[in-house]
Amino acid sequence: MPVQQRLTPVILSGGSGTRLWPVSRGERPKQFIALTDERTMFQLTLARIAGLAGATAPVIVGNAAHVDLIHDQGDEGMTLILEPMARNTAPAIALAAIALEEQDSAMLVMPSDHVIADVAAFHAAIARARDLVAQGWLVTFGIEPDAPETGFGYIALGDELADGVRKVARFVEKPDAARAAQMLADGGHVWNAGIFLFSARAYLAALAQHQPAMLAAARAAMAGASHGGNIIQPAAEAFAACPSDSIDYAVMERADKVACAPVAMGWSDVGSWDALHALAPKDAANNALHGPSYAIEATGCLIRSDGPHVTVVGANDLIVIATGDEILILPRGKSQDVRKAVAALAERV
Repeated sequence: MPVQQRLTPVILSGGSGTRLWPVSRGERPKQFIALTDERTMFQLTLARIAGLAGATAPVIVGNAAHVDLIHDQGDEGMTLILEPMARNTAPAIALAAIALEEQDSAMLVMPSDHVIADVAAFHAAIARARDLVAQGWLVTFGIEPDAPETGFGYIALGDELADGVRKVARFVEKPDAARAAQMLADGGHVWNAGIFLFSARAYLAALAQHQPAMLAAARAAMAGASHGGNIIQPAAEAFAACPSDSIDYAVMERADKVACAPVAMGWSDVGSWDALHALAPKDAANNALHGPSYAIEATGCLIRSDGPHVTVVGANDLIVIATGDEILILPRGKSQDVRKAVAALAERV
């Protein structure tokens, strides 16, 4: 029986999480906050590694401003790569791939701020994909949709390559409601979860073909990196020259050997306060309450306070978020408009 390629979890932790303002902020974004569990999102992501066959200690690609948070919440043995500046997911993953190139690990690339309720289903999907990864395929994980969601990109599935893994026919931009409903009715489409599995060398080969400038900048940054303990700090000037792009646009939509493992695993990207309301435990009136929060003759509200007592009386379908210095109130269903509050705050300071 062939020896299975080692698997290194690569956790992307550089995001700012502004869609969950005012709780999530630049100095402590959502991945380092306990939102759906007693553990933080980052800690829950690390916990998903347990039980994966052949898994090594993780590589964390993060922001230098969060190094103390990562060490406080992380595991012993992890390697931390500190991005000199944000350059989106494709360059961040390139840094990790270069660090893992010599041993040619299979890289399980995961955002640090997602929820996966059924970890066993996730592990099973990974196991189904590993033989293809050893053959040089770039694998993404698709979430079997249960609603015509317009907030996610979709993946159109092609021919079956292995049991439970199919070739990607095409990537679909976030659709309007009619298109999303049609794809749900037609079947053969999954949500793009932004979770990937591929070998370090296969990813670097795809970059060499499709994004040579990005690869050159990432290699120069890693060649000039400083090393101290478990921390790698790529050279800032070299990395600044790196084009900024997502892995989907830079690589996955261009490469030939791209596969998808569809999976139903209770996934959410917790991308809004509406998403958190859907995930949270609720009372008989469909209110989700956190902290010193109270609902009286109110229904369908998300009320969260990390500071003052908050009471909502006689109102329906509100989002009320209170911290020590900011209060956010908006209708449920409009939580993507948080960006307007963040923009207004930026103008005030």
